[in-house]
Amino acid sequence: MGKKDKNQKKGKGAEKTAMKTDKKLAAKQKKLISKLGEDDIESIVAKYEINESKSAIVVESICPPPSARVNFSICSHPYKEELLLYGGELFNGQKTVVYGEFYCFNIEKNEWKELKASSSPAPRSGHQMVSVSTDGGQIWLFGGEYASPSQLQFYHYKDMWVFRIAEKQWEKINAPNGPTARSGHRMVASKKNIFVFGGFHDNNSSYRYFNDLYAFSLENYAWSKIETKGVPPPPRSGCCMIANPDGKITVWGGYSKSSIKKEVDRGITHADMFSLTVDKSDPTAYKWTSIKPGGKKPPPRSGMSAVMAANGKVYAFGGVMDTEEDEEDVRGTFSNELHILDPSSHTWRKVELTSKKKLTKQTSNTESTAASESKIDQKTVVHDDGIFTTSIGGPSNDMPVSQNDVEMLDLPGPSPRMNAGMVICKGNLYVYGGLYESGSRQYTLSDFYFLDIHKLDQWKTLIANSYTEWLGSDSEESSSDDDDDDGSNDSSEEDDDDSSEMDTD
Repeated sequence: MGKKDKNQKKGKGAEKTAMKTDKKLAAKQKKLISKLGEDDIESIVAKYEINESKSAIVVESICPPPSARVNFSICSHPYKEELLLYGGELFNGQKTVVYGEFYCFNIEKNEWKELKASSSPAPRSGHQMVSVSTDGGQIWLFGGEYASPSQLQFYHYKDMWVFRIAEKQWEKINAPNGPTARSGHRMVASKKNIFVFGGFHDNNSSYRYFNDLYAFSLENYAWSKIETKGVPPPPRSGCCMIANPDGKITVWGGYSKSSIKKEVDRGITHADMFSLTVDKSDPTAYKWTSIKPGGKKPPPRSGMSAVMAANGKVYAFGGVMDTEEDEEDVRGTFSNELHILDPSSHTWRKVELTSKKKLTKQTSNTESTAASESKIDQKTVVHDDGIFTTSIGGPSNDMPVSQNDVEMLDLPGPSPRMNAGMVICKGNLYVYGGLYESGSRQYTLSDFYFLDIHKLDQWKTLIANSYTEWLGSDSEESSSDDDDDDGSNDSSEEDDDDSSEMDTD
């Protein structure tokens, strides 16, 4: 009995030590936030939520294309040849901006409109959005996160919104028992339900990845947590999730991380695939089944964009795979490959565009080198909102872009990237924006392409290759003083990991 009591006291002592450490880190972070003159994250978010009681009627206005961004959501209008885009974020090495704009792109007119309402979802990234044909068309949005300009503070959402297309009006849906606050999750609409899976929550002192499953009924507007049978996918964010026409849901890929020792985390890029089906023995229950896909499957990736086409095939593009050089040094390998998955047979094939096959390797290399040399000598500013400047193909004089980076960002069609927005409308596959990393640099993109999925011949450009200038240092080390090193370094490292895991699509 005495030994047991002694062990209990040791446990409580360790708990107290951990609490003291957390309080010390929190105090250090609070000091740094105060030094930067940044408002408390709760106060920042509250300013946006005040508008919820005001009018939700949307006012449309023709506008330029959205600025460069990543971790936004995009979906197609259920009836018209239009695409709808909401939110996203941008980090230029010095400051983070989280967007709350809602855009509509008219494909036939090649025209962008901004849809403004005083009551609408707060700015966010890493959220999810789906469209359904109910009542003239609806856009449903759930979750996401808001990062402060310094990236020292994060706020995760758990709110559900609906945009009623016919009425042109946002409405916040107050339904209890839904998923906890999160971002990097995935969401699909299937059989009069919206399913939410996975994601993560990070408050700078701790993080958690999820593998829970929720369903939101489009008939009675109620959440229910789905207790599944079988072995579920391990916790993850930034995965791909597709609703098949037969009611099955397929999940694959994604990212998670875990602590391997003090202040050192190890990330895992997942390659496994799972199918969620109604249990044959119990029609009211769902069951997870592990799938071994065939064909030429893509390597493990997170931040891969995936969308189901009317032909029953799934198109998957881009993504990143972390390559660990040592315990504390991780680099990402980015992709611009396009793969097709047949969900009925779970068979992959890699797409080789017909126009690309006609080019010899020598011709391709010659054109790429010539284009790169041309781009290095020029810079064209295409967007300047007073905070960030976006350039087409060109580096800034203050922070020269390497020739290798220019070549990667100036390939024909979409360059390698993660968390691009991807959607299919009337037989065309559209890809917008995303993020490319090179060392400590992050290039947030605003280019726009489409591909005829019936021909699979070549990408067509709607907005030329463009990216934001990197204003940060090439060094991985923080420039803060010694008192602030722990808080700022921990924050930036965790955020870098998390940025590699969101589809924000």
